[in-house]
Amino acid sequence: MTVQETKLQDLPIDLKRELLPKHVAVIMDGNGRWAKRQGLPRIMGHKAGVDALKDLLRCCKDWGIQALTAYAFSTENWKRPQEEVDFLMTLFQRVLRQELREMVEENVQIQFVGNLQALPRSLQREISRSMEETSNNPGIRFTVATNYGGRQEILQACRAIAEKVQQGLLQPHEINEKVFESHLYTAGIADPDLLIRTSGEMRLSNFLLWQMAYGEMYITETLWPDFDRTEFHRALCAYQQRERRFGKV
Repeated sequence: MTVQETKLQDLPIDLKRELLPKHVAVIMDGNGRWAKRQGLPRIMGHKAGVDALKDLLRCCKDWGIQALTAYAFSTENWKRPQEEVDFLMTLFQRVLRQELREMVEENVQIQFVGNLQALPRSLQREISRSMEETSNNPGIRFTVATNYGGRQEILQACRAIAEKVQQGLLQPHEINEKVFESHLYTAGIADPDLLIRTSGEMRLSNFLLWQMAYGEMYITETLWPDFDRTEFHRALCAYQQRERRFGKV
C-alpha cells in the first residue's frame, strides 16, 4: 500500500458519510491493456486486477460502504482465447481458496450471481463453500458477477415467471416490479447507487441492465489495476456532487 493509500484508510474529511453510496458496482476494465503497457502477458494484468479489487473491498469496509458488486466474468468473456479463460477460472478458484479465511475474519458476506452451473465443477464447489461459510457474516456484502449477462438474467426471469403463470401459481395481473426482481440473479440485493467503470469505456456491457435504471455512473480513464483508494476517493467526490432526483423535479 502506498503512503497516499495509507493516509486514506479512514474516510476522507471532504466526504460526507450520510451521502455515501450504500452500494457500489464496478466494471473492472483494462487489465489486458495495463499488462501490455508494462510489457507483461495479459494474465499478469488479471492478477494485478485481483489485488486492486481486494483493496477496493477493504476500502469500502473501512469507509462504511455497505455493498460492493464486481463484474468478474461476463457471458461474452467465453469468446476470449481459451488459455486466458482457463487461467481466469483457475485464478478465481485459487483466490477464493486463499482469501476465504480472511473474508470470514473480516465479516465479509460473499455472494455470486450469474449462470454458475456453466462454470467448472471445482470452481462451483469453491463458490458454494465461500457463500455457505460467509452467509451469516454481518459485514460488507461482496457480490461477484460470474458468467453473468444482464439480458440473459432478464430472459431467465421471464421464463421463470411464465412457468409459474402456466402452472397457475401466478396470475398475469400479479406481475409487478417486486415480483420480477425476485426472479433475478440479484434477488434480495439492493440496486447499486454508483457504477464505476475504468479504462474510459462508456457502456454497460450487459451488466445490471435492470438494476442500473437510476444508478449513477462514473467513468475514469484509469486502467483497473491502477484504480486505488485515491481514484475511488475521486469517484465518491463526483458522486456526492450529483443530485439524484429519480425522475422527480
